[in-house]
Amino acid sequence: MVKLLVQIGMELEGVTNVRPAEPYEYFFNVLCTSCREEHPKVVSFNQGEEHELSGSRGSAHFVWRCGNCKKEHSASFAAPSAASKSTAPVPYSAANGALAPFVALDCRGLEVTRFHFRGGWLADAEESGETFEVDLDEGEERWDDYDESASAPVSVSEFTSAVKRI
Repeated sequence: MVKLLVQIGMELEGVTNVRPAEPYEYFFNVLCTSCREEHPKVVSFNQGEEHELSGSRGSAHFVWRCGNCKKEHSASFAAPSAASKSTAPVPYSAANGALAPFVALDCRGLEVTRFHFRGGWLADAEESGETFEVDLDEGEERWDDYDESASAPVSVSEFTSAVKRI
C-alpha cells in the first residue's frame, strides 16, 4: 500500500481560503503500478461512495481494473497528517502559490499522478467574509468576481498541484 499526499497551490486575491464544495468529485490521472500503464482518461471519485473489492470483504472509494494487465486496484481517502483523524480535504489558505496539503490517499496497486481542478469550490472573501461559489470547468485557469460588500475584486488563479509519497 502506498500513501500519497495531494498538495495544491493557487494565487489568491481578496480571498482567505478556498475549499471544495460538498459533495465534491475529485479528478485524477492514475497509473497501474504493476504494468506501469496509465489509465487513458481522467478518473473521478468522491468520499461519499464506496465500492466493493472483488474477492474481499473490503471496500474503497475508487476501484479500477487495469485494461492492460487486468489486475484490480483501489484507492481510499486517508487523513492527510498524523495529527488529523479526518479524511476531509484541507482548505487552501497558504501563501500565494505555495503548495499545501489537500487530501491523502491510500493506494493499492495504483498511483495517482495528477490532480485536476474541476467542479464546485467555495472561496471566502478576505474583507467581508462572504462566501463565493467558484465553478471550475475543465481547463479553467482563473476565477474572478467582485465583492460588493467590500467593494473589492476577488480572484483565484494559477492552479498547481503535486502528488508525493508520505
